[in-house]
Amino acid sequence: MLDNNIIEQLKTVFSKLENTVELVYDLSEHADQNNLVEMLGEIGSTSQYIEVKSSKESADIPHFHIEYKGMKNGIAFKGIPTGHEFTSLILAILNSDGKGKFPDEKIAQRIKNLKGPIDLRTFISLTCENCPDVVQTLNQMAIIHGNFKHEMIDGAYTQDEIAKLNIQGVPSVVVDSKLLYTGRLNLVDLLGALEKQYGIEDSESKTKADPNLGEFDVVVIGGGPAGSSAAIYSARKGLKTAILAERMGGQVQDTKGIENLIGVKYTEGPQLVAQLNQHIAEYPITVFEHRRVSTVKDGAPKIIELEGGEFLKTKAIIVTTGAKWRELGIPGEKEYIGRGVAFCPHCDGPYYKGKKIAVVGGGNSGVEAAIDLAGIVKEVVLFEFMDQLKADKVLVDKLKSLPNVSIVTEARTSQVIGDGTKVVSLEYENRKTKEIVKIDLDGIFVQIGLLPNSAFIKDTVETTKFGEIVIDNKNRTTAKGIYAAGDVTTVPYKQIVIAMGEGAKAALAAFEDQMLG
Repeated sequence: MLDNNIIEQLKTVFSKLENTVELVYDLSEHADQNNLVEMLGEIGSTSQYIEVKSSKESADIPHFHIEYKGMKNGIAFKGIPTGHEFTSLILAILNSDGKGKFPDEKIAQRIKNLKGPIDLRTFISLTCENCPDVVQTLNQMAIIHGNFKHEMIDGAYTQDEIAKLNIQGVPSVVVDSKLLYTGRLNLVDLLGALEKQYGIEDSESKTKADPNLGEFDVVVIGGGPAGSSAAIYSARKGLKTAILAERMGGQVQDTKGIENLIGVKYTEGPQLVAQLNQHIAEYPITVFEHRRVSTVKDGAPKIIELEGGEFLKTKAIIVTTGAKWRELGIPGEKEYIGRGVAFCPHCDGPYYKGKKIAVVGGGNSGVEAAIDLAGIVKEVVLFEFMDQLKADKVLVDKLKSLPNVSIVTEARTSQVIGDGTKVVSLEYENRKTKEIVKIDLDGIFVQIGLLPNSAFIKDTVETTKFGEIVIDNKNRTTAKGIYAAGDVTTVPYKQIVIAMGEGAKAALAAFEDQMLG
């Protein structure tokens, strides 16, 4: 199954192993069983520390688990983790031996303090680009916690169960028969959801991490291009600098081809993020990943309070938190996210094969989504609020050439309607005639742009009605000592190269203001 190039690469990757990791597969008469055994055998051939063996137990479909030093470590795979999930398997092997990047000590302690036993299943699609993040995070939690089971399940093998659970999007994390979480999420969200679901150990022997993360000259909130640039420029000026981020790289992690970063003909989001992280590592910058800010208290020093009880003190703050997918904000939308309401056509599109779906948004992202989905689903209806589509002409022409696509303009979506388990229709108002129309469908993909991540600081600094932080020409906000840069601000043209420049400007302004007192 694996070509020679991959096998040679794996030999290098697994050269870090120091203890035996066992891949233990169940016996199955499924047609794909031989493919699983072959793939595991090829992986096993790349290192003397990887052993492949049978559990002697029976399974209906290909299934295996991981053992470390002769003991199950809580990680299992139902299906064959190829495609995007191949990386999840490779990292699971490395992580089992303590190799690779883990959450820092304070986050690890929060994971250990979850009440066990914990038993989770994550339903995925091998074409889903967001699923590996969730699978890999939960696998690491299983290793850190010790009384934690996590199983990745390829939904292609379990269609009956997916229908029974009313799963319409991936990744979907399930506890028993209850959907715990669905869609794109990171360790911050996962940990919060698990603390709510299972609770936190309250025994006297529980280890409590010190909530004080330290005092700094500059704290950059956000780890994308603007935040990375701001942190590097701050450190180069000799300022004691820290970065707070939910996920290093931010929105760029989910970006595919990047062809407009000057000096770089082509790169991809994850590759650029890796390069930014490497650059940050060259400087004395303290990185606090997997954190979300709850409040900012202005003063001298300023206090940044985080979800989970941690806090930092700092002389200056640079906000570079970017933006997130904008929601419609209509009745029924939140209730049916993951059950018919989706935001990622690449991830969730395959679940609507042969069905009728809507795409809301006539900009480039909406039209591109409609074009992609038209090749999978039975019918696409594109809704646009204005009287014409805003996308580039070449995209609009392509869309109009597709036989299974219809376009509705001057439409104000008003309600998502479901039957309690899934979406069944979308209601909208014809802005011209004021007529209320209901269209029966199976899914709704929302593609209406981005919303600035500024809610945590909107009471401290001035923002526009759209949520953008108002800044001057040196990235100062209306609060002294608080600066902002990138997509979260009023700066026009939301581009990576602009965000990097703005981050540098904000850092230089913070340095200048501290030097002038």
